[in-house]
Amino acid sequence: MDRSASRSVVRESLVLGAALLSVVFCGTASAAAPGDTRGAEATVAVARASGEIGCPVVYFDLGETLLHTADDGTTSYQRGAASYLRSLRERHIRVGLITNVPSSWGTTDAERAAKLKAEVDATWRGPVPFAWEDFGDRILTPRAETERKPAPILWQRAKADSGRCRVVYQAETAEEVMVASSLGFVPYQVGRPHRPAFLPVGLIELFGARGGGVMPGG
Repeated sequence: MDRSASRSVVRESLVLGAALLSVVFCGTASAAAPGDTRGAEATVAVARASGEIGCPVVYFDLGETLLHTADDGTTSYQRGAASYLRSLRERHIRVGLITNVPSSWGTTDAERAAKLKAEVDATWRGPVPFAWEDFGDRILTPRAETERKPAPILWQRAKADSGRCRVVYQAETAEEVMVASSLGFVPYQVGRPHRPAFLPVGLIELFGARGGGVMPGG
């Protein structure tokens, strides 16, 4: 897909996100005061009770998305990331990482993930440990240097591993968000001004409720 087409996909995804954000933050037409999310919560509760909530899987970049590296080389959670992961965990929404590490770190994703964990933990200065257990075996890393992002292979692997579940990708880099969008992910660039730091959890649940793993037009 050429760059102009990719930008179009991103714009369409963000328009969809904005429309659903209005549902999340404003509730239904009968909701009470602006900012009261009880209407949206009720919508999600009804969908969950009726079995309409699908199986979204939320993938993240790691550095400067979930983790921040300080000037002295120490690492900690990016602002709001720990509570955001906790909210996803409480709603039983699966999460994964798509992150570049040296392919020489191991011959399998598990080996490379173990090295990644050791590297991060050795420099960690946060008040609570990073929630590695949330990600299970969904830590995807390059098997060769040619697979490093923005090459599409890691996103393709993530989508294949997720079956028909709706897949979301959140990162701080516009280029990565654009590539993910072109491959059928719900894209969200984190840390942008004047909008939530991360894609709201209620919106992710609604993505799951609105059609399971099938992206509009994708």
